[in-house]
Amino acid sequence: MSLTIYHNPRCSKSRKTLEIIRSKGLEPKIVEYLNSPPDAETLRNLSTMLEMPLADILRRGEEEFLTAATEVPLDDADALAEWLHTHPKVLERPIVVNEDSGKAVMGRPPENVLEII
Repeated sequence: MSLTIYHNPRCSKSRKTLEIIRSKGLEPKIVEYLNSPPDAETLRNLSTMLEMPLADILRRGEEEFLTAATEVPLDDADALAEWLHTHPKVLERPIVVNEDSGKAVMGRPPENVLEII
């Protein structure tokens, strides 16, 4: 099974999700998305795999979002994907993708990862 986790090591939910994955004997590809932000196409693909609009995977309480709220193109998925690529801190975390099935889950709560492994 091939898994990818969009991970922030400073986030307790992200660390717990990674711990659950590893407890099942799996070692995912780890993408520290703050250091390597996903491009717009990847973000649109994540939205599709999560079966959620891109606007629903934003950390709307994040200072970066609040500061730019009137500029965030919430009604235009393509523009939002471009904006989110340049503001990765606003991306909800963690996101885990099962590359084999093409399914993804949000690790909130961390136990959600069990749905795809």
